[in-house]
Amino acid sequence: MPERTQTARALRRRAPGLILITAAALYSVVPLLSMVSAALAPQGTFPSGLSWPSDPHWHNFVDAWNVANITTLLKSSTLIVLGVVPVAVLIATMAAYAIAVLEIPLGGVFYTVLVLTLTLPYEIVIVPLYEQTRAMGLLGTQWALILPLIGMNMPFAVFWMRAHFAGVPKELSEAAGMDGAGPWRALFHIHLPLARPAIASLALLMFLSTWNQFLLALVLIDDPNKRTMAGALQAFTTKYSTDQVLLNAGALLIMAPTILVFLVLQRHFVKALLQGSVKG
Repeated sequence: MPERTQTARALRRRAPGLILITAAALYSVVPLLSMVSAALAPQGTFPSGLSWPSDPHWHNFVDAWNVANITTLLKSSTLIVLGVVPVAVLIATMAAYAIAVLEIPLGGVFYTVLVLTLTLPYEIVIVPLYEQTRAMGLLGTQWALILPLIGMNMPFAVFWMRAHFAGVPKELSEAAGMDGAGPWRALFHIHLPLARPAIASLALLMFLSTWNQFLLALVLIDDPNKRTMAGALQAFTTKYSTDQVLLNAGALLIMAPTILVFLVLQRHFVKALLQGSVKG
């Protein structure tokens, strides 16, 4: 009886969490399943709800790939991601290390200004960015998207990495200094190995935001073949109608790389989120 009572109490304690997790999973999975069923419907129809078609049209994915010219957009998105994510992660890591560990002069002021920029509406910077990229002669090129995204990702990236470095015990840096290790050596041999989960999770978040970038690419790049994968959705929408079947198929194709990257890096992402709960 005591064991059964303890088991029942444990289940009652876990029940609210299990209910919330189940609800969150359904909230995420059901729309995805609805998109899959709509993508397999006959072209020209208007599928609604969640119902598996009796004759799935798998060739819709091939047609959506060809109609949206996804091969070219895939290369363009990969180039933009490779230009944004590594550079932004590197700069943010160095800046956060200088602010949190080295405690540089005016570092707190610099960090406060960065955090305040997170409160600015995203749309407010589009017009200034357009004018600046045009003045620099970069308008219409992929550099017009790479350089602004590096800067726009910086406030959150520095905030994310500083939170990690601030949680590292200062005794580690002091011990490294006593052993004769300078700031650079301490960074590469002590702090960066400890920061791998935070860096991997930050790279994942920046990859998602860059890969799914639509509005900025639409404004700064006039050539559809130089935009991100999200721009492929325009191919299924005309002035008078929208091909819902191919639109859902194309959206799933665009989502596929982000899902794969998340599955690869989810272990680091979860570890970074749980780091603060296991310290001390």
